[in-house]
Amino acid sequence: MKLVELEIAQWDWAGMDCGCGRSAEHVAELLLEVARGQSRGVAGALDGHVWSSPTLFGPAPAVASVAMAALADNVPLQARAQFLDLVQLMVAGEGTDFGSAAQGLDLPQLCREITARGHWLLYGEVVSGRSVMDAGAAFEILTVVEENRGRLQALRERAGEFLPWHCRTGLCDDDLVG
Repeated sequence: MKLVELEIAQWDWAGMDCGCGRSAEHVAELLLEVARGQSRGVAGALDGHVWSSPTLFGPAPAVASVAMAALADNVPLQARAQFLDLVQLMVAGEGTDFGSAAQGLDLPQLCREITARGHWLLYGEVVSGRSVMDAGAAFEILTVVEENRGRLQALRERAGEFLPWHCRTGLCDDDLVG
C-alpha cells in the first residue's frame, strides 16, 4: 500500500475543488480506505464528487493516478477490483466540469493519458489469472487507451480463458483488428 500512499501524497487534495463543492480531501481519505480494504462501493461513493456521468470533476486525474498506483501495489483483491472500476469510469468520461474547462483542462483526456502511461499494469492484470472479471475490466480499459490495436488483438488471442466471454468475442470493443 506504500505506492498508493505515495501517489495520494503527490496531489494537492485540499486545493482541488470536489464535485460536491468542498475540497477533495475526503476523496483522498476514501481512496486510502479502499486500498486498505476497509471500504466497498467506492464508485457509488464518489459519484457527485469525482464525476456525474458523463462529466468528470477536478479530482478525476488524481483519482485515475491513485487507482493506477494501486494496480502496481499490494492491495487486497476487492480493492483491485474497485480501483479498476474507478479507472474505467475515468477513461469513459466524456465531459469536463465548468471550472476545470475554464482552466483549459480536458479531464477525460488527462485521465486517459495517465492510464495509458500504466498500460503494462493493465496487460498484467489481464494475464494474471487472479480474476476473470478484473481481467475483463482491464481489457475494456485497454480498448480505450491502447493505441497499438495489433498488440491488443494479440492479447485477446493469447489471454483466452483469462478474459470474460464478451471480451474474447469482441463485444467489448468495436475497432480491433481481427
